[in-house]
Amino acid sequence: MPKDPVVPVTALPPLPRRDPAMHKGEAGKLFVVAGSQGMVGAAALCSRAALRAGVGLARVGMPWRLAVMVSGRDPNVMTFALPETEDGTLSAMAPARILKGLEGSDVLCIGPGLSTNPQTVQAVRNLLPQVECKLVLDADALNAIAGDLSALKDYPRRKGLPILTPHPGEMLRLLGKDADAKLDLRANDDHRRETALAFARKHNAVVVLKSRHTVVTDGKRLYVNQTGNPGMAKAGMGDVLAGVISALMGQGMEAFDAACLGTYLHGLAGDMVCARMGEIGILATDVIEELPHAANRHQSGQK
Repeated sequence: MPKDPVVPVTALPPLPRRDPAMHKGEAGKLFVVAGSQGMVGAAALCSRAALRAGVGLARVGMPWRLAVMVSGRDPNVMTFALPETEDGTLSAMAPARILKGLEGSDVLCIGPGLSTNPQTVQAVRNLLPQVECKLVLDADALNAIAGDLSALKDYPRRKGLPILTPHPGEMLRLLGKDADAKLDLRANDDHRRETALAFARKHNAVVVLKSRHTVVTDGKRLYVNQTGNPGMAKAGMGDVLAGVISALMGQGMEAFDAACLGTYLHGLAGDMVCARMGEIGILATDVIEELPHAANRHQSGQK
C-alpha cells in the first residue's frame, strides 16, 4: 500500500498562553538527567535554557558529587543527586532514584553530557520503559539506545510521542551505520528529510534531525527550519535546544509542535545574537539569554 502523504508545515503555533493567576507548577515541571565528570556544563545549559524558554520549574538529576556544581552555577535550578560510578557518571543503580525524582514532573529530558560509560548506558536502557511522563532524548541518551532500540520501543507513550534530537552522527549510530558510511545527512537536504521521516514512522517518535535546515517530523508532518546561522556551530547549542523543546512540552504543547517551535526559537535567538555581535564568538549562553526576546518577537508576529 502507498504511504500516506506527508503534510508540509510552514505555520508555527503560538507560545502557550499564560493565565494571570498561574503558579510555577502550572508553567511546567521539568526533570533533566544530564552531566558527568567533565560535562557539568551540559546540564547547566539545558536547564537554564528551559527556564528562559518559560518552564516553571527545572530540576537536574546528576551524579551526586557533581550536583552541587550545578546549583553553584545557577541558583534558579534545583538539583537531585543520583547514584554514580567511580568515574563520576550515572550508575546502573540510578533508574529507581530517577523515577523517584520524576514524581510530579511533566517532562523528562535525558542525555546531555551523560557519557557512554557502560553503566550509564544500562541505566538509560532500563529506565525508559518505566517513564510515564513526556520524554526528550538527546545526546548520550541517543547513543545509549543506539545499540538496542527496544528501550525506545518500550517507552509507554501515554503522554504522547517521545522526541529524539540527533545530529547526523547520532542519527547514523541510531541507524546502525558506521560514521564513515556514505550517508551524507548534513549536505543533502532531501536525504535528511527522508531519513528522518523513515525513522519517525518506524519508531513512532518525533525526530529533530539537526543540521543546517533542521528537519522535524512525526512521520506524518514535516517542518524544515530556516532560522539559525554558522555562528551557532559551537559546543552546548544542542543542550540549549533540548532545554527549549522540553520547556515547551512542559507548558502543554504536544511533541511535534514543541519540537517545531523550539527549533525555530532556538535558531531565531541565535540570529538575534548574530545581528548584534556577528557570527564569531557566539556562545550557547548568549543564545540562552536571547530566548525571551525571540519568544516575544514570535508572539508579536515579527519575522
